[in-house]
Amino acid sequence: MKKLSIWLLGVLLFVTSCAPDVNEEEVVQNDESDSKQETAIVPSYQLSEENYKMILPFEPGKARGVIVGQVANRLDIDEMEEGLRRQSKEVYDPKKYLFQEGQYIDEDTVLKWIDKLNPPKKEKAKKKYFEDNPRYLSHILEQNYLVKKEDKSVELAGISIGIAMKSVYRFQTEPGGPYYYESISKSEMLKEGNKIAQKVIKSIREIEGLEKVPVMMALYREEDQSSPVPGNFIAKTNVPSNSASIGDWDTLDEEYVLFPSDEGKKKYYEDQEIVTSFGKEIASYFPNYVGVIGEGFYMNEELQKMTIEIPIEFYGKGEVVGFTQYAYGLVQDMFKDYYDLEIKITSSDKLESMIYREAGADKPTVHIFH
Repeated sequence: MKKLSIWLLGVLLFVTSCAPDVNEEEVVQNDESDSKQETAIVPSYQLSEENYKMILPFEPGKARGVIVGQVANRLDIDEMEEGLRRQSKEVYDPKKYLFQEGQYIDEDTVLKWIDKLNPPKKEKAKKKYFEDNPRYLSHILEQNYLVKKEDKSVELAGISIGIAMKSVYRFQTEPGGPYYYESISKSEMLKEGNKIAQKVIKSIREIEGLEKVPVMMALYREEDQSSPVPGNFIAKTNVPSNSASIGDWDTLDEEYVLFPSDEGKKKYYEDQEIVTSFGKEIASYFPNYVGVIGEGFYMNEELQKMTIEIPIEFYGKGEVVGFTQYAYGLVQDMFKDYYDLEIKITSSDKLESMIYREAGADKPTVHIFH
């Protein structure tokens, strides 16, 4: 298990548009061997109580980049990484734990596991073979969580493992041939995901340094490759440090919903109406408006965050300022304050301005980019 010695160092930080402030940072020295030592920094302050402190300089994960070739939808890639951190917060409190990308499961290991845990590839197999033997597993993501100790050291205290599973299996029977698509039900995915997770935890326990650490495992259900919203985690479980087997899974009720859409209208009618009305108000003000695109994130069918993009062509910075002021007023009048709200005002090539309001805040924060 990695062990690191720590001491404090005072530094002066300069933040754009803010007065300089003195901040303490911790310098972490890696004591993995007597002959080689590495230094790193852990900021004394975190951006918020909901964010993990991260060891600097940033140490890329040992399987960095593999996910890009394994998960087809870019939105799924982002959500799997961010969502796994979100699920980890219930196990590894951001006030007590440090975050680091996975340092134990490397690229070769991940790819070998994926091939081993999926049905074998057969180049000349018939269509029925692929239909009967879908490759459920897309990716295995590792995240590390560390703690500081009284003897001024930090060590690995637990890991989180995200297992990405397909909702649609896309395959070809011959190179250059047509693509076929097989839908995978959530119940089938859960059944196969449990089998895969059981094998993954046994393999994890064979890795040096991971023999006796707690492991949080979560199953991620990918969306279709062309989906405008990401998928979501559907179940998770905690494996104690002295165990190499999985018990019961906790079901997760999370989802991303596009607005406006048929699904949004059917499941969250009031939220869809607000987004639609917001778009109509904007259309009455600005002739170059083409439509708002909204995305709602729900937990247990309760809206947690609404993200809205407003794509508009501007012909001057004055238009950006005036439009942002108008949108700010609409936010105050139309949107309830029990969820996070983020509104991005974009032109064809860049983000022009942003309006952001945290849940419970009296007023939104506005930033106009120059």
